[in-house]
Amino acid sequence: MLLSNYFSLVAYVSMKIASYTFLSLLLIVTVNNVGNSQVLPSEIQFVRQGVQRMIFDEEQSILLAKLEPKAVVGLSTMYPIRHYLSEKAEVSVSNEQLVIQSEQKTRTGIWLGGFNPFATYSIDLASCSGEGEIGFEFSDTNQQEQFIITVLVKDTLLTGVQLKVTKNDEVIAEESVAVNLTGQESIKGKIILQMLGSGLVLYSHNQGLPKVIGQSDFNTYLDLRSKHCIHSFQSSLYLQLLEGQVAINQAKIALTTGVGLADIRAITYENGDPLLDKGRLWYTMSIRGRALPHHIQGVFSMNPSVFDVRLEGVILFDRDDGLLRNEIASHIFYDRTQDLWRGITTGFSAFANPDEEKKQLLVVESKRDPRFGFSVMSATPFGVVGDIEDPHLLFDAEAGKWRMLTCVNQDGYKAIMLESDYWNKEYEQIAGPVKHNSTGTSLQKIGDKLYAFSGSKEREIFIYTYPDLAEVGTLQMDLPPWNETSGTRVWPNVIQLPEGYPFKYVALMMDRFDYPGMPEPNWTYGAIYLYHGYD
Repeated sequence: MLLSNYFSLVAYVSMKIASYTFLSLLLIVTVNNVGNSQVLPSEIQFVRQGVQRMIFDEEQSILLAKLEPKAVVGLSTMYPIRHYLSEKAEVSVSNEQLVIQSEQKTRTGIWLGGFNPFATYSIDLASCSGEGEIGFEFSDTNQQEQFIITVLVKDTLLTGVQLKVTKNDEVIAEESVAVNLTGQESIKGKIILQMLGSGLVLYSHNQGLPKVIGQSDFNTYLDLRSKHCIHSFQSSLYLQLLEGQVAINQAKIALTTGVGLADIRAITYENGDPLLDKGRLWYTMSIRGRALPHHIQGVFSMNPSVFDVRLEGVILFDRDDGLLRNEIASHIFYDRTQDLWRGITTGFSAFANPDEEKKQLLVVESKRDPRFGFSVMSATPFGVVGDIEDPHLLFDAEAGKWRMLTCVNQDGYKAIMLESDYWNKEYEQIAGPVKHNSTGTSLQKIGDKLYAFSGSKEREIFIYTYPDLAEVGTLQMDLPPWNETSGTRVWPNVIQLPEGYPFKYVALMMDRFDYPGMPEPNWTYGAIYLYHGYD
């Protein structure tokens, strides 16, 4: 081969190698740019995966106390019995049942456990005959204060629901609180009492859905949210028999899921990143009783790859005024910079005393992890008073500011953005209100950018830029959690997941179907819906 031809061949090969190298580098850069491109939230397609409505879900109950007759040895010590009249009922355990019987008028209290005004109390009846009352008594040791709620029975029929409150031997209230009763309902199955701080709902459950048979707002008689009551009261089964026999399979006190869940929000870190702990996402949800203020702040967890939503605890809030309050619509976050659990909540408990208190936002804090069991967080007003709801708070390190997305009632609830140098004071509005009705306002990161989300009454979930709240689209999903007959002001609750999951986004929402048979006002939604998101 001529030397000149050799050099020409080498030059040609070198040129080809350089060309392929350039194309490879260009391809790598292009692929990387595609991988790093910013996805718009409106481009994500959410696909429904499952739905469930938790109604006093037994598998989710957190036990506080239980009377299990088959496991009783030493009845009089384990479950002390109090006789209120000279004539005493016979109380025994027979055939793995607690049996109370009398041929004359008797009044009996059987100790069950401590007292929690936000717990659910239940009696599983095996049989009932004769005439009398069956229910629960909450009182202090000396019975200077008594709160008694009972169902009235006669010849196996459920004939009424009675509330009686006494203080220092004086009857403060004695009244019927029955609803939906015709006098022809059989007394069998379970009696379920859902205590809601300043109110209650009583259910009868034999088959199908539990039936609402009684309800009351009672805090003007005796405010059971007071620490005095929580610390000193105890709970008893209460039976007044004129003649007859009652057999009980079981009685218990538990924290439960109530009849519906709503106001779903992820627990986060201080910068807004979702708290993914022990392979589970953590949420606050309101456990529903009926209308405000009769809801409870629950904490739930879920493995985002499946649909195993689990009740973990209940949070109450202490404003240092002698009450433990059932605020809801909270955003709880773990502030890593201070090693504290903090957050913000909506002071709906003011509705229990509307002439004395005003609805407002409250900042909350706890050194103890409030996710588990029965927890209390300190709560402090910070000047944001009025018809304001659904706050979501984070620290924006780039701006060096605390930013709060919330919604205020200005001809309907509208999203606004607030800002402060401090997490717990001196907030000023910097954006909004938006033009659309807003609810469940939340801040979530998609890609590497924060966006604001909100439900609405317009059958859309709206997406806004952060922090200026410019509208940028709506959330795309099949089978949304509403139809033509239901409300649509849901909570979007979109979360971006880290690598390793078979999908990139997850959303947990609720519907707004009220529990049947609950007299108005009735805000007891809802079922919970799981969505996976793909871009």
